[in-house]
Amino acid sequence: MRFPPRIFLALSIALTLCAIAVRAADKPNVIIIMTDDQGAADARCYGSVDLETPNIDALAASGVRFTQFYSAAPVCSPSRAGLLTGRYPLRAGLIGNASSQPGKGGLPAEQITIAEMLKASGYATAHIGKWHLGFTPETMPNGQGFDYSFGHMGGCIDNYSHFFYWDGPNRHDLYRNGTEVYYPGRFFPDLMVEEASRFIDQNRDHPFFLYFALNMPHYPYQADVKWLERYKDLPYPRNLYAAFVSTLDDRVGALLKKVDAAGIRERTIVILQSDNGHSTEVRAHGGGGSAGPYRGAKFSLFEGGIRLPGMISWPGHPLQVPVGAVRGQMVHSCDWMPTIAELCEAPLLNNDIDGRSITGVLRSADAPSPHDVLHWHVGGGQWAVREGDWKLIGKAEDTSGGKLTDEDKKLFLSNLATDVSEKRNLAAEHPEIVERLQRLHQEWFAAQKPLAANHPSQDKAGNEK
Repeated sequence: MRFPPRIFLALSIALTLCAIAVRAADKPNVIIIMTDDQGAADARCYGSVDLETPNIDALAASGVRFTQFYSAAPVCSPSRAGLLTGRYPLRAGLIGNASSQPGKGGLPAEQITIAEMLKASGYATAHIGKWHLGFTPETMPNGQGFDYSFGHMGGCIDNYSHFFYWDGPNRHDLYRNGTEVYYPGRFFPDLMVEEASRFIDQNRDHPFFLYFALNMPHYPYQADVKWLERYKDLPYPRNLYAAFVSTLDDRVGALLKKVDAAGIRERTIVILQSDNGHSTEVRAHGGGGSAGPYRGAKFSLFEGGIRLPGMISWPGHPLQVPVGAVRGQMVHSCDWMPTIAELCEAPLLNNDIDGRSITGVLRSADAPSPHDVLHWHVGGGQWAVREGDWKLIGKAEDTSGGKLTDEDKKLFLSNLATDVSEKRNLAAEHPEIVERLQRLHQEWFAAQKPLAANHPSQDKAGNEK
């Protein structure tokens, strides 16, 4: 039987879609849990002795935990841009924080996200939580590959009123698929778990990607009463921050419990990382978080601002993601995109990325890092380059209270193998290494297309306005 051309075309499209659906059904789900301003040492599995984080610890124990995991930036928006695009923030077009005001842009719409990559492979996609990557239709989640979105578009909100209280006039910031919604009095992280649970129920028989971007332990510190009572004897402000971290951990546990209840844990890849180091801003009570042995905090390119909790779990697939493993290789948040692409057999829609697949690192503690060199360049001109154990910071800032001389601020060289705390500036002792690393940075910077310079909505000083 011969079909008319139009019917033949329709049948061909239908068969192709069926084939894609069949292939997609065998693919793993992906959940990325992004925490907000969680310090480098602020989980029991990362050395904390005064915090209770059983759910994060259990997640780490069920997979691979990294001890040299780096974020793409020491501040919210560019860190998230690097995660979602696999590109250094400079090339992703966002080196400072996006505006929290409606009508302002952020991550350029032409950038390709993990959501767009997985959606092209048949995945349902959802953003739940904090966005902070643009506040226009084309830069909000639904314009960046997410089928479903629920959360706040700006940098932070009060968890009960869902208002943005940074600069006046105060404004409500809670949206579902671009439409403002109201849940006064409801604790926002609980709303997140409810929304995520509903999305999981709707897609339990279909592969999905869930970007679960918690706004904790970012200020305002609004912890559960039970945790405020538990930590009441800790010194201020550690008591407030610790209570909020454990409140965060409870919501991680609630999300994973939902995955277990849906019977999909063994076909769900779960990734967790912090976006940047703990905050020492006045709105964060001057601190409360801990970077452990590292110098620096949020906004700083010392280790405490960018070397953070990072882990991946995929129970039932020990050949791809071993259980209870620790990896010391240097890896980067931009690596998630190509790693997910490989594990999910999803073609990259953009090969011009800075991330590298770390599947070899996952399988073996002896595998080399996929990076010989890592680069950072953020708003205000602060930059860093790491090659092996050597790390050079330009225009250095120490937001953890340490003192820097004018020479330290100009160029700070450290050897992380012998001085992981970056206490001594070795620039004067090793001018040849300074010259080499500075040249590496200059050549890298010159080769980039600094799209960020074309985005005046960014606050390059790092303020969440």
